[in-house]
Amino acid sequence: MSLSSKLFATAKELIPGGVNSPVRAFRNVGGEPFFVRRAHGSRIEDIDGKTYIDYIGSWGPNILGHAPVVITNTIHEVAKSGISFGIPNPFEVEMARTITDWVPSVQKVRMTSSGTEATMSAIRLARGFTKRDLIVKFDGCYHGHSDSLLVAAGSGALTHGEPDSAGVPKDTAKNTLVLPYNDLEALETLFAQKGHEIAAIIVESYPANAGLVFPKPGYLHRLSSITRENGALLIFDEVMTGFRLGKAGVQGIENLTPDLSCFGKVIGGGLPVGAFGGRADGMDLLAPLGPVYQAGTLSGNPLAMAAGLAQLNELSKPSSYPRLEQLGAHFEAGLHTLMQEKGIPYRFHRTGSMFCLYFTDREINNVTDVMKQDLDLFKKFFWGCLDKGIYLAPSPYETGFLSLAHTEADLDETLTVFQDVLTTI
Repeated sequence: MSLSSKLFATAKELIPGGVNSPVRAFRNVGGEPFFVRRAHGSRIEDIDGKTYIDYIGSWGPNILGHAPVVITNTIHEVAKSGISFGIPNPFEVEMARTITDWVPSVQKVRMTSSGTEATMSAIRLARGFTKRDLIVKFDGCYHGHSDSLLVAAGSGALTHGEPDSAGVPKDTAKNTLVLPYNDLEALETLFAQKGHEIAAIIVESYPANAGLVFPKPGYLHRLSSITRENGALLIFDEVMTGFRLGKAGVQGIENLTPDLSCFGKVIGGGLPVGAFGGRADGMDLLAPLGPVYQAGTLSGNPLAMAAGLAQLNELSKPSSYPRLEQLGAHFEAGLHTLMQEKGIPYRFHRTGSMFCLYFTDREINNVTDVMKQDLDLFKKFFWGCLDKGIYLAPSPYETGFLSLAHTEADLDETLTVFQDVLTTI
């Protein structure tokens, strides 16, 4: 029995399911997870000594790779002066300045300790600003595990949402309306019926928690205009895409100005962090200035802020985002060649350093399409790759990530493994 298996057996006795976040349990692929001992650059090493090329990067934040010196040195230096104060520190002001400089829609910003806190707080602020209760989210978009947002689609496109978890009151879920992503007709119909009651739309601008799904042309722009027309707010959840796809995230790519934006992942340099921000007249409703209460003892803590600033400073170099695109394009070109040679039905979605491979020949526009891929083939592919030292997300519903630590040699090695695995399954 491996050391990971022994440790997982102990973990299951002490931690629900043996994990501290459900996707780590490998339920979507079967089998057991491994435990990591160390990581550096593009690779991780488990406690049994096996090394893998990693395409998760702590689910997105490690855009410089694992344990980059610029971040580890920063953490060491800042920690010498204290871990957390519960009092303002200069790093949080500099982070706020950086975010507002990089993202034109954000005039003021508030730090949190997680993406869940950021989206939850943005929803509360939107309700306080509009004095309305209803919010709209999209099936397949994940915005953290707060009650208002842990809601699935009801029996039809225009029904109220249903709790997606035990413990979420139906009276809470009823205030969340769930629509299929990329369906303009459903959007128009909903706002025609209830537009005067809706406080906000919250959307993963490029949904990345159900694979990686792209908006149809004009879709995000219609979300922007329909909220303005109805006095509602548009909230962009850029927890995964923010600062990974460019300085201004998806809103910069799509030339959009949401009312509120939520961030996380990259701005912590790998440490727990989140943030939400937007137009000043809305943000000024937050306590202590206004009536919308939001707080967090560790929000803006010096370690996370300093680490995030070190990472953003690296990303501000002119070569950083072009290099990520170069790596992504190299990987995509090689994968298209391989899959076409194998004759296996597939779709490959990529933007910059984010990607997802689907085993299907159908167009992917929403979570329903994602769920119709060949899940059994994915499981075989995942385990075949893991056995040969390639670590992909242990779920067909997750996005993969490249980092600046990856090299063309890493990508070519990965494609060779893909070829070997696809030949044998």
